[in-house]
Amino acid sequence: MMRLFLFLATNAAILLVVSLIFNIFGLQGALDAQGVHLNLQGLLLMSAVIGMTGSFISLATSKWSAKRAMGVFVIEAPSNGTEQWLLDTVRSQAAAAGIGMPEVGIFDAAEPNAFATGMSRDSALVAVSTGLLHNMDQDEVAAVIGHELTHVANGDMVTMALMQGVVNTFVYFFATVIGYVVDRAVFKTERGYGPAYYVTQMVAQLALGVLASILVMWFSRRREFRADAGGARLAGTHKMIAALQALQRAHEAPALPEQLAAFGITGGGFSRLFMSHPPLEERIAALRNSQ
Repeated sequence: MMRLFLFLATNAAILLVVSLIFNIFGLQGALDAQGVHLNLQGLLLMSAVIGMTGSFISLATSKWSAKRAMGVFVIEAPSNGTEQWLLDTVRSQAAAAGIGMPEVGIFDAAEPNAFATGMSRDSALVAVSTGLLHNMDQDEVAAVIGHELTHVANGDMVTMALMQGVVNTFVYFFATVIGYVVDRAVFKTERGYGPAYYVTQMVAQLALGVLASILVMWFSRRREFRADAGGARLAGTHKMIAALQALQRAHEAPALPEQLAAFGITGGGFSRLFMSHPPLEERIAALRNSQ
């Protein structure tokens, strides 16, 4: 509940600050002088509703969506030693991290993979792939679980949803302003919206969305270093390093499916700007330097 309050309060504060900036710099008057009569405060509020609603719905349904999309089998009554060990490991680490016991699941995938999702620190889902269980030893799997539980403890899902919502808000806002300016000032549409508005607004949304994703991915990479550090605290630094090294070995194998990117298999160069996870060698180096 507190995170939901912060989610809404942060968005409201951002809207207030931006509205004050409009007034201080006289942006409304500048647009009016060009014949572009837009209610910027009203547009900003509408953009926030559009941007934040989608992000909030995605967060609220994240567990339900993940279970169905990944075919997650939630362990309720363990049927073998592996399932019992998974439950015990998650329970122990969750207590150490100060969060409620999450749901624990397994999904069928040959690739080593894992994820955590959920709207609350005390009502999350942690799931691992069959490939992770088959290709890593228990120490390495425990480190991966610690990494995912740290995401939950840090509230990363809520923070990412908030950031994505804010980004969506401003992408829609500026794309609409650009579309309206082009339609009125360039194509001289006097009433309603001309074709130029819709075309320009759509193109601007695509372009601004690509630029905005760079910021979101930058934050995502930062949180991975924090999750690695948390995994090291919960399971042991050497175990966390061993888990990342196991992923490196899997990455070096031929014909590796793209799903490994979910835990940190990434490229370099210009594509680095759009990477959700830092390169594995950087993550390993950061852990070694912290010892």
